[in-house]
Amino acid sequence: MAEIIQKDGTWILDNDAVRITPGRDRSVGLLRRELGELVVPFRALAGISVEQGKKSGRLRLRLRDGADPLLQATGGRLAEAQDPYRLTVEPDRYGVAEYLADEVRNALLLDGISADPVDGYLLPGPALPVSASAGDGTAGFDGERVRLEWNWKTEEAKASSGPRTIPLADVSGVEWQPAAGLENGHLRFLVHGAPVAAPPKYDPNAVELWGFKRDPLMALVAAAVQARLPHPTAATRARLSRPVAPEPEARRSLPRSAGEDHDALLRRLRELGELHRDGVLTGDEFALAKQAVLRRM
Repeated sequence: MAEIIQKDGTWILDNDAVRITPGRDRSVGLLRRELGELVVPFRALAGISVEQGKKSGRLRLRLRDGADPLLQATGGRLAEAQDPYRLTVEPDRYGVAEYLADEVRNALLLDGISADPVDGYLLPGPALPVSASAGDGTAGFDGERVRLEWNWKTEEAKASSGPRTIPLADVSGVEWQPAAGLENGHLRFLVHGAPVAAPPKYDPNAVELWGFKRDPLMALVAAAVQARLPHPTAATRARLSRPVAPEPEARRSLPRSAGEDHDALLRRLRELGELHRDGVLTGDEFALAKQAVLRRM
C-alpha cells in the first residue's frame, strides 16, 4: 500500500481506489473540507502526474471525462485551493509522490483501464441533503427538489415571489460559474420550458455569486443535482440514436433550397464524426446515425 501524507492532505492507495483525505492546513479550500474523504476508483482515472517546483510541487489526478459529477458541474473552473484532485507536495517528498504515481499508473495498465470518456458517473456526488449560503441566497437539495431562498441582498424583482422550490424532474441542467475579476459568478438551474432570459441577478432560478469565501460551497449543490440528472453522454447518445421520422407528404412537396439542406447535412456528418472520435458514440451508434443522415441526402 502506497501513501503520501502532507499538510495539504493524505492520499492512500487502497485496493482498487485512491483514498483522498483533505488536510487541516489553512491553504485547504472550504470546498475540499466540506467534501471530506473521497474514494476515487481506479476505473474513474485517466492518469496521474507529479509536477515538481523549487518551493513545492503538485500531485494531480486526472479523471475520465464524465466520471465525476463535481467536475461535470464545475467544468474545470475550480480554483487550485478547492480542487480535491490536487495535492501540494513538499520537495523532500517528491520521491514518495513519484512512487505513488508509478503505482497508480501500473494499476491502470494492469487492469486495462481506458482513459476514454464514460457514459455514467463513477463517483456518487456530495451526500444529501446539501445546502449552501452565499451571494444573494441559499440553495439546498434533498434529492427530490431544489429550494432557493433569498436574503436582504437579493434584488426585489427576484425576491418578491418568495422562496422557490423546483422539483428535480423539472431541472434540465445546472450551471456553476465562479466570480472572475469584475464579473460575478452564479449557480443557475435550467428548467424545462423556462428559457434563460434574465441575468442571474434577476433570475429566480439562479443565485448570484460575488467572489466571497463561501461561494465555492455552491458547487456542492450543483454537483449533488448533477449526479441525479441523466448523464450528459447517455442523453446525447439517446438523442442521436433516435430514428429520423419521415417528413409529412405536404412538407416534402414544399420547395426547399437544396444547397442549404446539403450544407446542413454535411455539418451533421462532421459532428457525428467528432462525437465518434471523442468516444461519445460507439461504432454501431455512429453507423446508424450516419445512415440516417445519408438517407436524407
